[in-house]
Amino acid sequence: MNAVERKKEIYKVTLIGAIGNVILPVVKGVIGVLSNSGALIADAVHSATDLLTDAVVLFCARIAAKPSDDDHAYGHGKYEVIASALISLSLLVVGAFILAKSVEELYRYFLEGVMIEKPGAIAIWAALLSVVAKEILFRYTIRVAHRVNSSAVAANAWHHRSDALSSVGVLVGLSAAYFLGEGARFMEPVSAIFVAVLIIKVGMEIGMNSLRELSEKALPSETEQKIRKMVESVEGVSNPHNLRTRRVGQRIAIEVDIMVDGQMTVERAHHLTELIEAILRKEYGEETHIIIHVEPNEATLNNKYEREYESRQNL
Repeated sequence: MNAVERKKEIYKVTLIGAIGNVILPVVKGVIGVLSNSGALIADAVHSATDLLTDAVVLFCARIAAKPSDDDHAYGHGKYEVIASALISLSLLVVGAFILAKSVEELYRYFLEGVMIEKPGAIAIWAALLSVVAKEILFRYTIRVAHRVNSSAVAANAWHHRSDALSSVGVLVGLSAAYFLGEGARFMEPVSAIFVAVLIIKVGMEIGMNSLRELSEKALPSETEQKIRKMVESVEGVSNPHNLRTRRVGQRIAIEVDIMVDGQMTVERAHHLTELIEAILRKEYGEETHIIIHVEPNEATLNNKYEREYESRQNL
């Protein structure tokens, strides 16, 4: 998939998600007010933040699709990582908001005797609609994220899932508060607290992944071992060492030193590096950034030093 096709896929899935993120918050917010459901109102706020993350993903995907230039030799892929970090931050903020609101409601219920109002039946249906719609959006978005290999789209997919989980908690709490009477009204904020913790957890995971990528963390050791074996599979190449890897947005960067026969011509050595690049790009994508440094092998160096020593002895 080339950069243009990838950009179109990202735009399409994000715009579809944005449509849902416009409709759902309005529906849940209005019904939450009409049915006296603080949990549904908080859930509507959570859904509204998805619209913000959609805008961030669209903006960053447009920049990330730009080719390399004089100022960005490795391309613009880091903008997607920045988008993931911003989405992580929004999840943490929303999770903290829901958590604080629910704790306050429980405090007033148990310690101040303030009764939590019974929600309307329509709030239950609104929460159920949100669960179904957001789960569908999650499954669709995560498939596209894997297909285009985008961390930002994946982060947005998990934001959809966190919204679905939030709505599940709200649905459970609303059902208990509605069907089980006044003694179970506290279940609404309790379930919201549980969901808030899940949202914060997802936000932290996405944030840590973004930080690892921004800090130039190497690829997993299994991946690096696979790269070494692929390099060694080229006849005439030995001892790949000083392997350095990292991720740049949806691409990866590979730098490695190899050893070849010191008597080999420059043309032949260059041909071997081209073979290695072709193998790696077939596995990791055409836009993989590859730097290969060629060195003479130890046997060649030893023979050279032995010849130099013998020539000095003969003087």
